[in-house]
Amino acid sequence: MILTTTNSIEGHKIQDYLGIVTGVSSNIKTSFSFKTEKNMNMISEIINKAKEEAFQNLKDNAIKLKANAIVGIKLDMETEAGSYFFVSVTGTAVKVI
Repeated sequence: MILTTTNSIEGHKIQDYLGIVTGVSSNIKTSFSFKTEKNMNMISEIINKAKEEAFQNLKDNAIKLKANAIVGIKLDMETEAGSYFFVSVTGTAVKVI
């Protein structure tokens, strides 16, 4: 599956636009440390995990539409008080040749 933030894919022609797809993931940070470096590492790990889950959900939803690529991908991340992370990824599922 080709994933891109651009609206076209060099060397490929978009044959069909199949629809907008999304992938969402949320994660709650449950532990806290008094060491700033440890907190930053935990937060980075949590964000990366949520982002990977959101992208996997995005790809799964595109596969359901029989897409082989997603163009125009946008990522949005929200956090609340540093303990709740919400990642949303949106793009257009397409069939390319």
